[in-house]
Amino acid sequence: MRMPRSDSKTTIIVAALAVAAALAIVLAVVGWPGGDDDSEPARDGPGSASAGPSQPPPLDARPPRSLGSADPPPAPRVIPAVRSYEPEGGPGWRPGDDSRVVVDRKGPLADEADRLARELGLTVAAGPPRRGDIALALRPASAIRATPKGGDDKGPARRPDQRSAPRGARAPERPGEDQIARESYVLTVRDGQALITGSADAGVFYGTRTVRQALRSGDGRLPAGVVRDGPDRPQRGLMIDTARKHFTARWIEDRVREAAELKLNQVGLHFSDDQGFRIESTSHPEIVSAQHLTKAQVRRIVRLAERLHVAVIPEIDSPGHLGTVIRAHPSLQLRGADGSAPRGTIDISAPGAARILDDLLREFAPLFATNAGGGPYWHLGGDEYLALTVRDPENTFPQLARHAERRYGSGARVRDLATGWLNDRAKAARAAGARVKSWNDGLFRGGVVQADKDREVEYWTGKEIGARQPEEYLREGRPVINVNDEYLYYVLGEPNDFTYPTGRRIYEEWSPRVLRGSESVPAALGGRDRVVGGRFGIWCDIADAQTPEQIARGIRAPLRALAQRVWDPREPREPWARFAALGEQVAGR
Repeated sequence: MRMPRSDSKTTIIVAALAVAAALAIVLAVVGWPGGDDDSEPARDGPGSASAGPSQPPPLDARPPRSLGSADPPPAPRVIPAVRSYEPEGGPGWRPGDDSRVVVDRKGPLADEADRLARELGLTVAAGPPRRGDIALALRPASAIRATPKGGDDKGPARRPDQRSAPRGARAPERPGEDQIARESYVLTVRDGQALITGSADAGVFYGTRTVRQALRSGDGRLPAGVVRDGPDRPQRGLMIDTARKHFTARWIEDRVREAAELKLNQVGLHFSDDQGFRIESTSHPEIVSAQHLTKAQVRRIVRLAERLHVAVIPEIDSPGHLGTVIRAHPSLQLRGADGSAPRGTIDISAPGAARILDDLLREFAPLFATNAGGGPYWHLGGDEYLALTVRDPENTFPQLARHAERRYGSGARVRDLATGWLNDRAKAARAAGARVKSWNDGLFRGGVVQADKDREVEYWTGKEIGARQPEEYLREGRPVINVNDEYLYYVLGEPNDFTYPTGRRIYEEWSPRVLRGSESVPAALGGRDRVVGGRFGIWCDIADAQTPEQIARGIRAPLRALAQRVWDPREPREPWARFAALGEQVAGR
């Protein structure tokens, strides 16, 4: 029998309301993509679709299990230490014969699942997840960003300084915060299952590193509860001087793997210096050393690094440290009024000098192009230009003084010419899509020409002539990376009063705020929007002082200590001896 028109309309409205209510329930369980302006949409995968009548809700949507009268289990022990752990009752998770890594096989986490499955000896399945499984899934950033924002080397984590940048300085950029969001993750262990979630594949990858290490350091089981973890600083890395000492592609690949296991996201290659140029070049083959990497080998290194969420950062240092270029092009050697020729120093007023450097930059920038680790980057060098280490550069090198005034006007000096040189190289790097860095002694106080505002400063020393304190760069609003040579320089042969750094000293004394010597910059200048990270450097000044194998052993403990302090700058919870032993344990040694 046909219902009256008004009753039919009422039925439709009631049905619509019922559908809306059901949808609201599903969204409450799953989470709606785009929960805030910064979030990324959830992707299809295990736990990212609504739970049907035969499927329980996603693991991270289920209520936690009470501990009752039981003692809380200890947090998973890993390097770097997890920043937050909420224990729960239950058996935890242990990989068994029937355990699987559950993931959307067509989604962006398939590679992460395959890697974890190989490492744990498991199979990969599309799901749904069941007891004994570990699942990987993407979630909106708003559901992941739960670690303390900012850090301090004293006391609990804190928000970075949020005051406006100094007048005339560039405001802090978003890329660092976006990178931190992409690298954060949540590990939920509940009901005999485990689930790793992140807003991007990098965060999920770091969650798998935590799982792998925690299984090694514990009894082969993950404790029940929720780990919320993520880095405090967006740039965390290792630099290798391959110019002074040739390293094989395999050795470099091993360092990339080691860095990734410690949740470091950058490996720099200083492949050009007075002693050698170590990558095959088609634009200028005349400068390439006999021992070098082929481009095919470099591509393989970069591809491996990208899979492990590591940026490989190239550096061709200039306008100093160019001995290999000068040997092939002697007319570019800088000469003083007295005929002196400072080592490795090109005459930046000479015709053709800029062309060679830009040829090389345009050739190599695409080779290293990757979005991993916040990249792509290009390191301009800029340190120790010997024309600026004399007391009177203008009278010592009059041709540079004349060229500075011709190009930049009356009153311009040699330091202005050097600043303009790096600005020009930075322009070529930006045209290739790269973000630019330089050493701190390549940026000068005052002058007619100012260094480009977007150039990141890698602060390594304050000992050179005219040294600027790190606070100057920070007050200018420049992002600063901590490469303090007092703690983070592993210099082969220990020349010039260098000593091999120890992991203990880094672990107990250093933090991202300790930029020069052993003194910290003020907390207001040391937040992660100002000091954006730290890097450990291998410098091969006396190349034969150690073999590659000795270097690998020597940097092991210092690199672990650095990884801990850039991931969480707060005072470490564990004493050094216990941390050092943990390092060997999680490495499977």
